[in-house]
Amino acid sequence: MKQPLVILTGPTAVGKTELSIALAKLINGAVISADSMQVYRHMDIGSAKITKEEMQGVPHYLVDEFEPDEEFHVVRFQERAQHYLERINAAGQIPILVGGTGFYIQALLYGIDFTQQQEDSGYRETLRQTAKTQGPGALHKMLAEVDPDAAAGIHANNVKRVIRALEFYHFTGQKISEHNKREQQRESPYNYAYFILNDGREQIYQRIGQRVDKMLADGLVEEVQQLKAMGFHKGMVSMQGLGYKEILDYLEGGCTLEEAVYRIKRDTRHFAKRQLTWFRRERDVIWLPKPNFNYSNEKILSYMEEVLKEKKIIPEEHK
Repeated sequence: MKQPLVILTGPTAVGKTELSIALAKLINGAVISADSMQVYRHMDIGSAKITKEEMQGVPHYLVDEFEPDEEFHVVRFQERAQHYLERINAAGQIPILVGGTGFYIQALLYGIDFTQQQEDSGYRETLRQTAKTQGPGALHKMLAEVDPDAAAGIHANNVKRVIRALEFYHFTGQKISEHNKREQQRESPYNYAYFILNDGREQIYQRIGQRVDKMLADGLVEEVQQLKAMGFHKGMVSMQGLGYKEILDYLEGGCTLEEAVYRIKRDTRHFAKRQLTWFRRERDVIWLPKPNFNYSNEKILSYMEEVLKEKKIIPEEHK
């Protein structure tokens, strides 16, 4: 018997958190976060981290587990998430993977193996220096020349993933985009339902603007000041997160607060767009367009419950 797994994802600010809590309470679930920022301690406001009150007693994993100077990447995510999946199943609960990092979701869902990739610190350092001296765009251009499909799917500012794709090509002579396509054809070891919550573009963009304004009102600038005082700096992956790098730039005199806020909103909109592009490429997914349910979480939950019964993730007699 395959282990059950429910996935709830969608673009940033679409309303995943609230729906995930209601779902967990409905099906006796526990949440594993698939968010690359909420995993860090002390980074609460800028990551829109779920609070203890919002959790309403639902167990959450991979939230507040790493310090901002610790490395967190897809392999560590897989290891931790698989450990928690076993723990949740052993407790008789249903694991719900919630978050917007599609790459992490895909890696766990299909058991993609990233651990065997060769490393050459010399080559990696050369690429890092190129990004530093010529800018991330130069590195992205290198990738576009050898693997246009990979370049199209990775933002130029995501230096870490661009380097990984270039390393893969360097060592294997193969395009990582083709490798990933093959990996995606693997059968999942889970009995899963993959839900994508979505809304109209204008509604998502409006919510992003409201969320950023709330982050500022809640003390985002002070949070980044505190992180800076603790010794965390822009050279760390965590501090390159949306909202953090822009406010850090402002605190270091690189721009005005107004410019920083403008960039956070603009880049978060771009991020939401890229998330949707990623999810549209995934297979066996179930879209949940909020307008189709008259923006009622109750109606969405009722539909999700029927799907989970159909897939035998929850029993037919579930009430």
